[in-house]
Amino acid sequence: MDKFPLLKVLLDLQYLNVATTGIKTYMLELAHAARQFPHPEIEWIFSHDPEEQANDKTFKGPQSKIQKLNYHLDYFRWKEFQLPDLVKYHQPDILICPDFISPAASLPCRRLTVIHDAFFWQMPQNYPKWWRKYFLSLIRKGLKEKTEIITTTEYSKNSLLEHLGNDLPITVVYQAPKILNGVSSPSFLPEHKLAKEGYFLHVGTFDKRKNLPLLVRSYADFLAKSQSAKKLVLVGGPGQSTVMNDKPIVEELVKSLGLEEKVILPGYLDDSDVKALYEGAFCYVFPSENEGFGIPILEAMEFGVPVIHSDQLALMEVAGAAGLHFATGIQSELTEKMILLERERDLKARLVQAGKARSEDFSAQKFIAAFQDTILRSPLAK
Repeated sequence: MDKFPLLKVLLDLQYLNVATTGIKTYMLELAHAARQFPHPEIEWIFSHDPEEQANDKTFKGPQSKIQKLNYHLDYFRWKEFQLPDLVKYHQPDILICPDFISPAASLPCRRLTVIHDAFFWQMPQNYPKWWRKYFLSLIRKGLKEKTEIITTTEYSKNSLLEHLGNDLPITVVYQAPKILNGVSSPSFLPEHKLAKEGYFLHVGTFDKRKNLPLLVRSYADFLAKSQSAKKLVLVGGPGQSTVMNDKPIVEELVKSLGLEEKVILPGYLDDSDVKALYEGAFCYVFPSENEGFGIPILEAMEFGVPVIHSDQLALMEVAGAAGLHFATGIQSELTEKMILLERERDLKARLVQAGKARSEDFSAQKFIAAFQDTILRSPLAK
């Protein structure tokens, strides 16, 4: 029997040199899953070694305006010149760009462009005007012929249809959470005076859409009404721009409410510290007003941590019936759910059990299988 010719798939991993949160997880887990679960009809080609690119510090950390400009020039040069040259060299059947943007140039191959969410259209106030205009122009110029859009949830798909129309097919591929390998840090909790199941947890940047000031105020009300000794840990760095960054607001709020000993702000942490926090958390709280997916929900559930989340549609979709939700932006409802979870041990146990079951619906194998199916069965394949 004749074998099918291998489909060559080029995966663009350039953006890993600056990605820090959800897109970084997406790109790394996609690359890892492609290696771990190969398909006999697909040959993967990586533009960069994923680990080396993720560890590249050239454009990470605080930067001057000149450094930021140099990064944008480097990124533009990659997308519009170097990546098309790489396509010519490898002659792939399919190019996957997992960071919103595909080259503006015409290419001989099909494209799968991952647009994770519609934030740039939905929340213009959260981005500098010039940057948003520039980034949206790059997105649109890359949506060429023979392109299929991949997105993360049905919510994101419906949002993209609203803003981009239906000229190009849009496919939902559920992603996998980050695998926190290795041993958790045994010293992190005692160093920060945290007890097992003695704190609420949030992991992510301080972007405005995350609603972290709301969480801090709800936590203050929780303390006043419950007399609880539980603390609040907010892991992560500043928002992606001055306009989007709520970290100074959170820091000032913590100070004004006298919560300096109760709210822990450890910044970015390595996997061993994050793993220790998940293992010891009483509850994960996700108050975001807009998400394309919500990876931490699955990370928490996998560790047996119950989740309180806003009723934002993507979070409802990912959590299923395994989370405890509250009306987005309503401080009093979040406080009520925090109090309820502490008082009702049976509720906590049910959420833990449901969460573990729900987390099994999102695995690396299912993630790559959905991609493989899209690669092989796309309406653009013929």
